[in-house]
Amino acid sequence: MNKKEIEKWIGGDESASEMLSRVSSMRPFLFPPPLHRVPLRVGNVVELVGPSPSAKTHILIHAAITSVLPKCYGGLDHLVLFLDLDCRFDIARFSQLLIHRITQHGTDSYDKTLYALCMARFLYVRCYDSFEFLHTLRTLHCRLEKEKEVHGVGVHLLMIDSIGAFHWMDRASMFLSQRENSKKKLFLQTMSEAVVQNIRKLLQVHPMLIIATKSVVFGNRYSTASNDVKVNMEEGCSKNVARNHQNFQYREYMPSVWQSFVTHRILVRSSGLDSIATGYNCQLFLSPAMISAYS
Repeated sequence: MNKKEIEKWIGGDESASEMLSRVSSMRPFLFPPPLHRVPLRVGNVVELVGPSPSAKTHILIHAAITSVLPKCYGGLDHLVLFLDLDCRFDIARFSQLLIHRITQHGTDSYDKTLYALCMARFLYVRCYDSFEFLHTLRTLHCRLEKEKEVHGVGVHLLMIDSIGAFHWMDRASMFLSQRENSKKKLFLQTMSEAVVQNIRKLLQVHPMLIIATKSVVFGNRYSTASNDVKVNMEEGCSKNVARNHQNFQYREYMPSVWQSFVTHRILVRSSGLDSIATGYNCQLFLSPAMISAYS
């Protein structure tokens, strides 16, 4: 505890329970593989980057289940808000994996009351275009306040699947001549700026961890950061770490305002058909922003 925290506590502005609750919320999130290797905290903006399929949504589902489960079941005991921009989320799959996690605690049949509690803690919103996505962000404050009153716990995890879903649709919908290309770029940049600005405002009143997926196409003809860190997740998520320079290149298409907003960029790709089903038999690459986390 630093000097300011001690003075604030002694001054009576914060009770001991409030201080402990605040400090505990600043500790790293403990997620299942492959996110368990990344020290994530409230306020971080994580980007899961990979081709389709590379189990990105599957990774989100397991992280969401960990968040909504009670602590006695190895969970974080919080709400999760899932923004589905791809409009392909399979709630039946989520339900199936949730039941599997519950029954892992030594019972043949799952607790239906616990199941209902966890499902209620999973808040799902589907958006069909950029304007609906932006409107959702602008109105989330009121909804999160109401959900906190109903459930007694707040949202500590915001998921966006996938952040680039409307990028190409927005470009295609703007039938501009060659000389108006600058207006197209301005529109895309302005929309991304509005998204980032609204998320920043939301984080000020509702501290959360944000995890967003992004689909890309890999290939040697594209360029990316040259100092990515590669973690081979095969055979039970081994600890082999190696430098990668050429094998994991992709073309960045999101505007710079979003790229600079991201604090952690995790690059994933499948290493076989099994990875699509399990989400664990995959390769995990960490961008230069993550190198400091391992130093």
